[in-house]
Amino acid sequence: MFKAKRAVAAAMALAAAGVLSASAQSYPTKTIRFVVNFAPGGGTDLVARAMAPEFTKTLGQQVIVENRAGGNGSIGADVVAKAPPDGYTFLVATNAAIVINPHLYKKLSYDPLKDLAPVSQIATLPFVLVVHPSVPAKNVRELIALSKSTTKGLTYGSSGTGGGAHLAGEMLKNMANVNITHVPYKGSAPALTGMLSGEVDFMFVSILTVTPLIKDGRLRAIAVSSADRNKALPNVPAMGELPMLKGAESDLWYGMLAPANTDRRIIDTMYKETVRVLALPEFRNRFEPSGTVLVGNTPDAFGKLMRNEYERWGKVVKAAGTTAD
Repeated sequence: MFKAKRAVAAAMALAAAGVLSASAQSYPTKTIRFVVNFAPGGGTDLVARAMAPEFTKTLGQQVIVENRAGGNGSIGADVVAKAPPDGYTFLVATNAAIVINPHLYKKLSYDPLKDLAPVSQIATLPFVLVVHPSVPAKNVRELIALSKSTTKGLTYGSSGTGGGAHLAGEMLKNMANVNITHVPYKGSAPALTGMLSGEVDFMFVSILTVTPLIKDGRLRAIAVSSADRNKALPNVPAMGELPMLKGAESDLWYGMLAPANTDRRIIDTMYKETVRVLALPEFRNRFEPSGTVLVGNTPDAFGKLMRNEYERWGKVVKAAGTTAD
């Protein structure tokens, strides 16, 4: 009886593999979804919406963007993790949902390293530490001094609890021993709206989203979170240039992922399309001037990066003592 059951299971697996193989050969035959796990208007959304029409042109099927915000990106990631692995649902996400959330949520409904398959890292870019024009600090040293000179301290916004921007603030708080209070928003666009209206004193935000606001003087940039200065803001120092903040790097990255067990040929198709789109002059001209570094690495290289970043951010979260439950 046991052998018979095993034979039936093996036959069903072979049949399923045959269906996947056939679907991979004719792929795609219907609309493809790019699930963005943050609200419209943020950096992830901008990148996904710029990529989607370019994929449509060569794949011959409509590629649409669907925003599923909430839970620091966990809701959208869960949607994709539980989607059929048929090549018609992909996640375009930041590192928060993939390598940070698992250390923040005790009952996360998905395992990013098991339930999601890497396609390609799309881009990497620093956060910019910006202050509201009403804040007198002209650099990080002055911001630290200002926070220590008031009993109430300062407030800083972010796109959500546990995101890279939040943890960048926590690293600043711990390394410089400053009196600051975190104010989470539901996405970077709402956070910027709050910042511009003076609800918070400062925030870390993607260079892709904030550069226009810096250039027109609505916000003041005082540091970038990368190890070195960014060519888009050459006069803005890196955080680590202040000795007490050496090692306070907190870059943001965007990546594309599929549900686990998606046919490797489909993943390779989407990887090659990603590389093609990232190489387009119009795409590079749109994003690189803002300080964004376009990547387009292989699924295997992206998977290795995910595992390494998972370990690194686990140590950061533990040191910060931050939880989202």
